[in-house]
Amino acid sequence: MSDKIIFAGPCSAETEEQVLLTAKDIAQIDKNIIYRAGIWKPRTRPNSFEGVGEIGLTWLKLVKQQVGLKTATEVATSKHVELALNNNVDVLWIGARTTVNPFSVQDIADAVKGTGVSVYVKNPIHPDIQLWIGAVERIQNVGIEKVGLIHRGFSTYNKTDFRNEPMWQIPIEMAVKFPDLPLICDPSHISGKRHNLLKVAQKAADLNFSGLMIETHLNPDAAWSDAEQQITPNVLKDLLGSIEWREQSAIKNIDAMLQKLRCEIDSLDQNVLDLLAKRMEISEQIGSLKKDNNIPILQVSRWTDILNQAIEKGKHIGLSSEFIHNYLAAIHQESINRQNNVMNHD
Repeated sequence: MSDKIIFAGPCSAETEEQVLLTAKDIAQIDKNIIYRAGIWKPRTRPNSFEGVGEIGLTWLKLVKQQVGLKTATEVATSKHVELALNNNVDVLWIGARTTVNPFSVQDIADAVKGTGVSVYVKNPIHPDIQLWIGAVERIQNVGIEKVGLIHRGFSTYNKTDFRNEPMWQIPIEMAVKFPDLPLICDPSHISGKRHNLLKVAQKAADLNFSGLMIETHLNPDAAWSDAEQQITPNVLKDLLGSIEWREQSAIKNIDAMLQKLRCEIDSLDQNVLDLLAKRMEISEQIGSLKKDNNIPILQVSRWTDILNQAIEKGKHIGLSSEFIHNYLAAIHQESINRQNNVMNHD
């Protein structure tokens, strides 16, 4: 784990004693852990705890001086940046609620210009990868070289076992877009509950993430914010010791076997693409028939039947309902686009 980037600390700085005691316990696990604590807390609704504010930065400064850990906190405005840097905070991160607003991100970018500070960007609340990409580019465009990504999951209206759906394909796409940037997983905000932390953290390790951000508190049940997703330093130590990080170098030892299997996948992918091309040709023929007979493109009952039948079949061959839905929805949308082109082509 020595080469992994680990952020740990309370969701919110609450008191000087809480901050320092938590830091001392975390330092006993690994002095390379970066101590994170929320100073300003963007809340969905007013009249809830929104952080202790500037005084908390002096406590983080004491963590550096007395405990020897690097520190990190979330910033949402240029004023936050100024105050954090004045107190020698090592790493700033832009939260999910801020990433959604290009004006706010640019305000922060202008404030960090010329500082050389490390800036990590959390994914936006909703699964809009372009907002995430844009936020990273704004930070890079002002000359900040130490930029990182934090995957904290995405809000959805569906009720699942996660507080925020991981939607792993999106951070993977970001890793492809920015292969040289560290990609950190935040299991605390993805899980929302302590019991899911290890499962999410191990998934991130399996996907070759660069590290983790885990909320850690001396007394999680008494925490002033997000109590259910925080763990004690002792539990953090056990959790970090339980994660199996995959060795990138081990790929060389099974390279021939991997290459064979990858060739099989490439061949299957080509077959799938050929079939999809044929399917779209048929969709265009259907579009012509609908145009000639003045029939609307979208047939909701037909689409519902196709989807339900496919999901049922998928259950018997090991394909999840979510995968079937996303896969067919993409095909259906492309089919509608093709038919629309036919309908509107003179």
